[in-house]
Amino acid sequence: MSLQDCFRAPEALIPLDQAMVFLTERLEPVVPIEQVPAADAGHRVLAEDVVSPVTNPPFACSAMDGFAFAFDDLPSPGQPAALRVTGRIAAGHVHHGPFGRGEAARIFTGAPVPPAFDTVVMQEDCRVEGEMLELPEGVVRGSWVRPAGLDISAGAVVLHQGRRLRPQDIAMAASVGRTTLSVYRRLKVGVFSTGDELVDPGNPLPEGAVYGCNRQGIVAMVRGLGCDAEDLGNIPDRLDLTRQRLASASERYDLLITSGGVSMGEEDHVKAAVDSLGAIHLWRLAIKPGKPTALGHVGKAAFVGLPGNPVASQVTFMMVARPVILRLAGAVAEPVHPWRFPIKAAFSFDKNEPRRQFIRVSLQRRADGQPEAHLFRSQESNVLSSLVETDGLVDLREDLRHVAPGDMVDFIPYSDLQW
Repeated sequence: MSLQDCFRAPEALIPLDQAMVFLTERLEPVVPIEQVPAADAGHRVLAEDVVSPVTNPPFACSAMDGFAFAFDDLPSPGQPAALRVTGRIAAGHVHHGPFGRGEAARIFTGAPVPPAFDTVVMQEDCRVEGEMLELPEGVVRGSWVRPAGLDISAGAVVLHQGRRLRPQDIAMAASVGRTTLSVYRRLKVGVFSTGDELVDPGNPLPEGAVYGCNRQGIVAMVRGLGCDAEDLGNIPDRLDLTRQRLASASERYDLLITSGGVSMGEEDHVKAAVDSLGAIHLWRLAIKPGKPTALGHVGKAAFVGLPGNPVASQVTFMMVARPVILRLAGAVAEPVHPWRFPIKAAFSFDKNEPRRQFIRVSLQRRADGQPEAHLFRSQESNVLSSLVETDGLVDLREDLRHVAPGDMVDFIPYSDLQW
């Protein structure tokens, strides 16, 4: 499917869930597959299933340092007993000789349990005098023995295509003998800000100007998703320059992201520039903050246009751009909607519009130890401290009009949105 078809949707103010359905039905990976050393594959997106050629553990083994024996050799199951220790088995070694009735072996964690034995007792629960082992009462058949295949069976899929690889996934690949993995090439993302009022940090601040921050925040979030992001600077409020910069960048990146310039003002030139170079396929979502968010394509590159207000830029990145990026990068196993956790509200809030709204809250513990959500003092979309000093978002769905103290609300932690 071409990028021209990825985002196609009616030009209308549409609900967020409907927009996500459009995206998930149309988006697919736009990056090629490459082989990398498994140790270097962290945060990459797996491009094919990993099937285990081995059973793990490949043999029954001891889960503890202790003594192995046959449960049926106990004269009175569950009662104290004495056995003779005639062997010693360390991890990485196999005992090849036979064991007679009433015999036991000193065994260490991870060592193979001989076929004649089926039970292990921890060393601290036993008493040893010479060759004689005194077992405590209450021994249970099969205790502290890990059966073969407890973790993995040969032929099982241990890691699924479309998964973003975490440290535990790299360990799993190694545990089945993989030295390389097939992953998608990192998505290349170019990030612009727009606006005559923006000045890069480190420069003098003229009258009427502010330091730009959206570009830097977006680059950090893109990199947090395991993609390659490049800061392409700020575009002044001129249509010709906007078209020129976007056209040039579209040849070098898989995805272009802009902040600002996608609303309906006279100085908002991004939408017109994108329409002339490609198309805007989805524009104006029924969300707050972030209504003017736009998606489409510029030449060969996918395009996401985020609002210019700092909070709106970051929130719409989390809720809209993030799932777009993950799917373009091959992470089809990732859920479109982040996890939501029910939590009790410690605030009142009136929602006056039928748009989906995301409000910033911090978590505090009540006297009984349970967490509750506290509303930040301002929900204006230019108050960046409302993101810095809070822990996550409360998702107020379209049909919700009022939140009262004690109501249960849906909480989304930033930690689930920024990786």
